[in-house]
Amino acid sequence: MSDPTKIRATLKDGVAEVRVLMAHEMESGQRRDAAGKLVPAWHITEVVAALNGKPALKALWGPGISKNPFLGFRIRGAKAGDTITISWVDNRGDKRSDEVKV
Repeated sequence: MSDPTKIRATLKDGVAEVRVLMAHEMESGQRRDAAGKLVPAWHITEVVAALNGKPALKALWGPGISKNPFLGFRIRGAKAGDTITISWVDNRGDKRSDEVKV
């Protein structure tokens, strides 16, 4: 299991600005190791953000995303005390889900 996802959410005028830093190696499958062998692909394929359990954002990613990816977005209609959940799945089937209160 990877390190916890770092999530920050600030609220202003009913809009939550969310910043997410995910801990993941994100190998493209094109890099070679010291012995010259290809390092197998290992990257996040899907990210879902939910506000109080209701999906607000879904992103499909591939091998072109950098190591420890950052994602920033806004959600309208958020209120103080609401819960924002960030979940991701990678191409090996590993999953992670973390949440923060607005």
